[in-house]
Amino acid sequence: MASEPSEDRKPSQDGVETLTRAFAGQLRNVTDARLTAEGYLSTLARASPPSAVEHWDDILLVVTELVANSIQYAPGPFELHMRRTFDGVHVTVRDSSTTPPAPRPFHPQHGGGGIGWHLIHTLCDQVSVVVRSDGKDVHTFLPW
Repeated sequence: MASEPSEDRKPSQDGVETLTRAFAGQLRNVTDARLTAEGYLSTLARASPPSAVEHWDDILLVVTELVANSIQYAPGPFELHMRRTFDGVHVTVRDSSTTPPAPRPFHPQHGGGGIGWHLIHTLCDQVSVVVRSDGKDVHTFLPW
């Protein structure tokens, strides 16, 4: 059953809003979440441009990987949360699985896969996972 994403925007310390948006957990929500993140970054860039042009793309790639992994490994709804920090952007994806992400070996001869978690760790300044009784939050901090 598809549901409309919900959105909650709150002002942050520097006047740029935080973003919280829930998704049904369908494959098309990978694109929806990426577009949502792009809209947030556009608003953020007007108030505070990124210190390097690649930061924009890195954040979008991390959002894409996190939500794609959530859909693949934690079927069900997920939530995307983004907020500005003093030196970057904090991206959190909350999903319904209590199993923490783990690196997998890359096997291109078997259809690929296995590079997302490594990529996330490479692009982010910090990555942490908080397991809850009803799922987990994957926190990433990226430069802006």
